[in-house]
Parts: sequence; C-alpha cells; structure tokens
Amino acid sequence: MNYIDNIAFAILLIIGIGFFVKNSKKIVRNIKLGKSIDRSDLPKERFQNMLKIAFGQSKMVKRPIAGILHIIVYAGFIIINIEVLEIIIDGLFGTHRVFSVLGGFYSFLIGSFEILAFLVLASVIIFWIRRMVLQIPRFWNKEMKGWPKNDALNILYFEMVLMSLFLIMNATDNHFQNLNLGNPISQYIAILFHDSSFIVVNIIERTAWWLHIIGIFIFLNYLYYSKHLHILLAFPNTYFANLKPNGQFTNLEAVTNEVKLMMDPSADPYAAPADNAAPPEKFGASDVADLNWVQLMNAYTCTECGRCTAACPASITGKELSPRAIMMKTRDRLEEVGANIDKNGKFIDDGKQLLNDYITSEEIWACTSCNACVEECPVNIDPLSIIIDLRRYLVMEQSAAPQELNSMMTNIENNGAPWQYNQMDRLNWKDE
Repeated sequence: MNYIDNIAFAILLIIGIGFFVKNSKKIVRNIKLGKSIDRSDLPKERFQNMLKIAFGQSKMVKRPIAGILHIIVYAGFIIINIEVLEIIIDGLFGTHRVFSVLGGFYSFLIGSFEILAFLVLASVIIFWIRRMVLQIPRFWNKEMKGWPKNDALNILYFEMVLMSLFLIMNATDNHFQNLNLGNPISQYIAILFHDSSFIVVNIIERTAWWLHIIGIFIFLNYLYYSKHLHILLAFPNTYFANLKPNGQFTNLEAVTNEVKLMMDPSADPYAAPADNAAPPEKFGASDVADLNWVQLMNAYTCTECGRCTAACPASITGKELSPRAIMMKTRDRLEEVGANIDKNGKFIDDGKQLLNDYITSEEIWACTSCNACVEECPVNIDPLSIIIDLRRYLVMEQSAAPQELNSMMTNIENNGAPWQYNQMDRLNWKDE
C-alpha cells in the first residue's frame, strides 16, 4: 500500500467508528428517557444469567435446528471479526498479513476462520431458505411486512457477502496461498484463479480486501437501524432482566403511597398538598417516557424472531395481539420521540403517544397474562410488562377497562368475589 491508501483507510476508519459512536449515544439517550428502576441487586445471579442466555445461547437451542444454526452464525461472526484487527493494522501502516509472523498459531487461526466462514455462509443460506422458500409462518405475520421483512433479508445478504469476500480475499492472496498457512477452504477456491494473471488476481484480492472492510463498517452502522442491534444489547438486556418469577407483578409505588396514606390514622386525607410537592405520579403508562429504561432497552434489543408471537395463545386464536409487534411499536415510538428531540433540542408535544396511536386497546386487552412470550424470548425481553403498564393507565387514569372487567371489580368491591352473589354465600360451593 502507498501512503494514499493508508490515509484513505484512516479516513474510512474514523468515519465508520465516528458514526457508530454517534448513533450509540442516541440509543443510550433514548433508553435513558425511561423511568428509573433499580436492577443493581443480585450481581452474581445477573452475571450468570447473561453468560447462560446471551453468551451461551441457552434459550436459542430449545428449537435445535434454528438454535444450532444461530450459534454457528453468532460464533463465526464474532470470531472471524478478530481478523478485523489485522486488517486495521495493515490498513493504517501499509503492512500485509502482519500477524503471519505468528507462524503455526496464525495458521490455526486462519484455518479456523475459513471453516467458520464457510459454516456461517451455509447457515445463512439455510436461514434464507427457511424464511423465503419454506416461509415459516412466524416470519410472515402482518407486522413483518415492508421494512421489518427487508431488514431481516438485508442482514442475511450482508453476512453472505462478507463471508464470501473473506474467502475470496484469502483465495486470491498469492503471498498467503504460497505460505500455505491454514487455508483449508480458500485453497480450493484459489483453483478458480489459476489461469488468471498475477495482476488480475492481485486486483481481485485488493478489491475483496477493501470491500470486506468497507462492508464491515457499513454493517456496524447499519445496526442502529436494524433488529440486529441485539448482537450488542443482548448482553446488558439479559444482565438487567427481571429475575423475579414470571407472573409476579410489581406494585406501583404511587398506589402503595396512597394506601399507606389511607391507613395512617394521623393523616388528613383532605389536606392540601404542600406548595413544593411533586405533581402526582401517573398511574401506568401511556407513552414511552412512562415506561422504565429496562423496558425501552427491551424494545431496542428485540430480535423480531417471532418466537413470542408464535407461542402467544391470543395470537394463535386470531386475536389482534402480537407480543413482537408490541416491542416493534414501542421502538418505533421511541425512535420518533428521539427524532423529535434531535430536531428541537428537547421533546415538543407532537400530539401522539404510544397508547392508541401505536398500540391499540384491543391488543393489550387480548393478552391473557400467561407469560408465554416472556418464557420464549431468547434474550429475556418482557412484552407483558409493557402491556400491564398500558392496562394500568387505562384502568386507573381513564377508567377505560372493558365492561366485563368493570363488573368483576365491582363484584369484588361489594361481594368480596368476582361473582354477583351475597358474601354469606361465598363458601357454599364446598357443600356441593
């Protein structure tokens, strides 16, 4: 490489990393729009949860075929990108295969990388076939039209191209091939170029080298717009996940304080609030800022795999609810709020909110609260917590519960049971 190549590479590196850092800061800012929640407890259990689920892929292999293929892609993509460090050094300093001085260890590394690259390429092709030829139903729900569908395919195409460029780059590198350093796949691809001149092969190698690193930087910055962001966020998402048993709901602090006030004999329920008192806290959530920061991180982490929706009894029986759509809509609204802040310097009311404008009452009341979506998610996302908070807002702020629920709550208040009969008759069933 000459100095012009080194300078061009340095500029490319700065631009690629710079945009990634800028977009990462936006994500962190948007997540911090959520309410505070303490997830600093049980650090040992949280770390083990992260290792088991995010790193160990334990929930992915519940579906063995998809799970094993995903582990290949995950491991291959992470391990192969170790060679990016060599590319960066070569690009900045004009060296070539700088790590080849490691001899046998380098041979082992590159040999492993090539085998993994081939396996990743094969796995990605199988994923494409599952999605586009076999058309597995969970990939074709109504929320998976337009951008979500194209995004999933873009990722597959990206990985196909990057792995192919890596193998072609190795196969056309005459210096590398002559060293015979651990090239179990590329040596067979190199046969295709035996009749080509040195100049042609060198041009192909340099082109593949540049396209490979440019593709990596493009993919790095594409993550911000893509569901593939989960390759980064899965680790903090599983660390800060709710470790309480599924189905154990949280108490609203505002409600707890109200109950304590009612039970305090010395308190004056009619007393006016102090002049410096904070405004009453909203019950539940109607927009993304009412959710906590873990729920917002959940939205960014969603892989859109559809396992939650495939297991949801409401969705299976044709109801409007799709837990995956809940997370996608939450992310869409959060992105809209973030763009509003970028434009105005602060959030200016746009007359919209998450509830009704994005997620309908029909969707959240279709939920049976069974936790199937939470159990199925491979990265510990909790759509149910968002649904419950939206329900709380409808019930406690707008008195907008369905008539059946209002009747049940009235019966509980008057009769101590969901059914409409006298309290004295509550235990009659035991005599039957």
